[in-house]
Amino acid sequence: MKRTLFFVMVAFLAVCTLTTAQDTNGAMADDFSKWQFRLRGIAVSPDESATIEAIGGDADISTAFVPELDITYFFNENWSLELILATAKHDVEAVGTSQGDLDLGHVWLLPPTLTAQYHFTGGDLVPYLGAGPNLTLFYGVDEGPVADDIDYDTSIGFALQGGLDYMLNDKWFLNVDLKKLFLSTDATINATSALGATVGAEVDINPWIFGFGVGVKL
Repeated sequence: MKRTLFFVMVAFLAVCTLTTAQDTNGAMADDFSKWQFRLRGIAVSPDESATIEAIGGDADISTAFVPELDITYFFNENWSLELILATAKHDVEAVGTSQGDLDLGHVWLLPPTLTAQYHFTGGDLVPYLGAGPNLTLFYGVDEGPVADDIDYDTSIGFALQGGLDYMLNDKWFLNVDLKKLFLSTDATINATSALGATVGAEVDINPWIFGFGVGVKL
């Protein structure tokens, strides 16, 4: 299912690119900025759930507050592609297991995301909608006091996005943004020392990402 959704989103991006490329020559005559940069402060709030082998229970993943950099390229005044860059550290716990609540330390997530966006122009308030693929890498794992080792599989998912730019002048603007990332991972928890077993888990992270920041058009 994840693979199918990924290819659907890639196809959507390709269609958008090909369609807008046909209008490039006419759009060049318009007065619009091709490049746009945003710096946001974001809250990454997982909407998590898990299926944990053998010991049962669920996952609890902490909310993270981090900066986010976005780079946007406009094909014309309305259509763009945005690359979203951020990394966040999350504390992880297995809760309600047959062994009680287990502290699984923390892990860093690096989820580069590319969204195709449509901007509703015509005034100082510029709403936009976006969608696109997401790749999430897991690194900097601290296993905590229970596990000897934890391995998280790289995740391929997709993102939905909505936001609003408020133009302060022709160059600078304020931004609010909301994204929903659909991502999951398979985790392998080596807890031989504490539990005498290696436990597998399917973890849906699916975070909501709330952002506020400032942007500039170049």
